[in-house]
Amino acid sequence: MTQFTEQIALVTGGSRGLGAAVAHGLAASGRFVCINYRQDEEGAANTLGQIKENKSNGAIFQFDVADQEACDVAVKEIIQTFGKIDILVNNAGIRRDGLLVRMKPRDWHTVMDINLNGFYNVTRSVVKNMIKNRFGRIVNITSASGQTGVPGQVNYSASKAGLIGATKALAREVASRNITVNAVSPGYMETGMVKDLDAESIVKTIPAGRMGTPDDVAAAVGFFCSPGAGYITGQVLGVNGGII
Repeated sequence: MTQFTEQIALVTGGSRGLGAAVAHGLAASGRFVCINYRQDEEGAANTLGQIKENKSNGAIFQFDVADQEACDVAVKEIIQTFGKIDILVNNAGIRRDGLLVRMKPRDWHTVMDINLNGFYNVTRSVVKNMIKNRFGRIVNITSASGQTGVPGQVNYSASKAGLIGATKALAREVASRNITVNAVSPGYMETGMVKDLDAESIVKTIPAGRMGTPDDVAAAVGFFCSPGAGYITGQVLGVNGGII
């Protein structure tokens, strides 16, 4: 399907995992996808290569979402090059797990800087362009951890809960400009983020009987970016197999 060939999308953290799947899904519908990465240039290039193999198109952009100045420069470059940004998917995120009493300050601040401050750094510049164009779709990738809290993830849970609050507040600010702001909240996913966890034990706790896949998340993002979701904003869609 190529009905959205005039739209420009920006996906942060698009070099692998959920971000790569989201980039593929948006590109498959005809959108030009700007793939952000911080360090994994090879992964970003692979994502773009696969998109082009499927007769779609995009470009890669290196910047750290935790660096406000770098974000401003990158967003300005994208808008100058392509004229606009129609879709923003704030996907970039990390984990630095540990009990709070043992958590080092850098592990708290690094998670906040990327997971939550990164939302501010990128979205602030992008939403100005969307307001000007009176159109936009913003989708934030949060987590079931931000809805329920998970022991050993106080920093991660806090950052993702904050992202949910930011989603709901921004949705109210920009709804009159035909801009929707929603969140997709994955549960346990088959990505590198869970490689150090006991997969067999986790699956036993999931009503659906399996972990999710990046494509499950990409489908939810695609829905929020579709014309059929134009009256849906400020919502959190759980993609979690029924654990919540």
